[in-house]
Amino acid sequence: MKNSLPRNLYSFIWYFLRPYKVIVVVFSCLAIFSGFYKTFNSILLKNIIDILPQAQGEDISAVLLPVSFIVMNFILFNNFTWKGIIYIRCKYGPVIINHIIEKLMDYIFEKSQQFFQDNLSGTISKQIINLAECIEKITTRSVPYLLRVASLLLTAFISTYFVNPIFSLILIIWFIFFAGVVIIMSKKLVYLSDKQALAESIVIGELVDAVSNQSNIRIFSRKSYEKLRFVPFLNKQKKAYRDTYFYALIMNFIQGGLIAIMMALSSYFLVYLYSKNLVTIGDFALIIILSMETGHMTWFTMSEVDEFNRLVGKCKQSLAALMAPIEIQDKPDAKPLECNKGQIRFDNVKFHYKGTKTLFQNKSINIKAGQKVGLVGYSGCGKSTFVNLILRLYDVTEGNIFIDNQNIEKVTQDSLHQNISMIPQDPSLFNRSLMDNIRYGRIDSTDEEVILAAKKAHAHEFIIQLPQGYDSLVGERGIKLSGGQRQRVAIARAILKNAPLLILDEATSQLDSVTEAMIQERFWELMQGKTTIVIAHRLSTLLHMDRILVFDKGRIIGDGIHKNLLKDCKLYKKLWNTQIGGFLG
Repeated sequence: MKNSLPRNLYSFIWYFLRPYKVIVVVFSCLAIFSGFYKTFNSILLKNIIDILPQAQGEDISAVLLPVSFIVMNFILFNNFTWKGIIYIRCKYGPVIINHIIEKLMDYIFEKSQQFFQDNLSGTISKQIINLAECIEKITTRSVPYLLRVASLLLTAFISTYFVNPIFSLILIIWFIFFAGVVIIMSKKLVYLSDKQALAESIVIGELVDAVSNQSNIRIFSRKSYEKLRFVPFLNKQKKAYRDTYFYALIMNFIQGGLIAIMMALSSYFLVYLYSKNLVTIGDFALIIILSMETGHMTWFTMSEVDEFNRLVGKCKQSLAALMAPIEIQDKPDAKPLECNKGQIRFDNVKFHYKGTKTLFQNKSINIKAGQKVGLVGYSGCGKSTFVNLILRLYDVTEGNIFIDNQNIEKVTQDSLHQNISMIPQDPSLFNRSLMDNIRYGRIDSTDEEVILAAKKAHAHEFIIQLPQGYDSLVGERGIKLSGGQRQRVAIARAILKNAPLLILDEATSQLDSVTEAMIQERFWELMQGKTTIVIAHRLSTLLHMDRILVFDKGRIIGDGIHKNLLKDCKLYKKLWNTQIGGFLG
């Protein structure tokens, strides 16, 4: 698949680092070299301390060389290396974050309709940002610290060995025991971090859900209810947070105790060996400084290991949520749809939603090119599903759907959707200007073409009354506009797109009667030369359709024009009589 991404965390990270292989090598080398600073400085200080007693009077030339090396060591191994790491982090960190977000957006938009029904939009967005930021921290912050302490430990082992092997042995045994304890305890920390990330994600999702439905909360006076409902989610997050950080506190306490033990052992053997004249004052300083630096850096780096494990836990949780297999994919040999006429054909189609009974059973129907077809029936009878299958928002269980004799499963989804204009019952708008929202129908259209489409949809009248006109922002999902205004913007967008297939899903349901009458005229113009499918509960809007399909529990039980259906289809007659009778008795 063209947008396939690795599901394993480390493969996923390498996928984004691979284009910067040279930078990764340089970055790693700088991190390793930065660890040499502490050991080299300790060796130079040892030499100075050992030389000083031998210097007589003004003769300090023997001390000048190691002093100058200390300056060079600071500039080369501390200043140059670590500042180089910070420079690379500043330059490439934001690039990696942006690349991850862009790729994940591309990947997420390939997901099926089911994925977005099962996951809140706020949660999906949070998971994307979480994953990008955590990977940036792992690669540009945690890893350099790990490499730095690794090089420090290696040089410390070697340096202490040449003073006396016993100190190197103490350091090696201590580090193995210290690292083993941390690794064992970190496994639980990863688990706790994963639980914490999941709890945080749920809280964010519930918060977004509540905020996006604030009008319902206000209308039904449910603020107290929502606050009480929110408490269990907050309590779970609080417990997950406390469990994670209390456990980390215990780990730090144990780590501090192990460092104290190592320092005590080193000090004991130093005193003992010095009393036997087996080590010099300089050696004494070297061992003490290296033990302190190694202990301090290891402790600090192990806290970075804790952070690394938390980040890994968050990344894995986000990956698990985002990288579920894409259910609806283009075939490897998929070709663009060539929609010249607009004939639609269902051939023995079976379909059911996940975990539900079969809705369509061996459905076969042919809609001729240019036909105007109405769909009617009770709610849940399969009208919207019929349309969703044409749009390939879901794949059929069995059978095939053809447009101009081309199986829609064998054409690219982009080309399929480019050939269909859809006006939904409750249109969703971007929080952008009205000009941008209408132009979404055809990105390369001019301002004049956008305005003409708005006039045809009778949206121009209310747009020019706004303070900023076509530059007015509409708010999240178009909340600043009324339902009727949003619908007119959606109609203008479809008019501008001018695709050969047109689907109207209760497209005038939120319009007043006068505006609806004017829009119907425009719709009739828009329908000319197009294959049109209209879902409508108001049967009066379908009187001039070429055909009306009557749905009942996924079956088509009526197919014909209005007057024939009144005679031959009991359900249609019942729906019609109910509407003209004002829903009486």
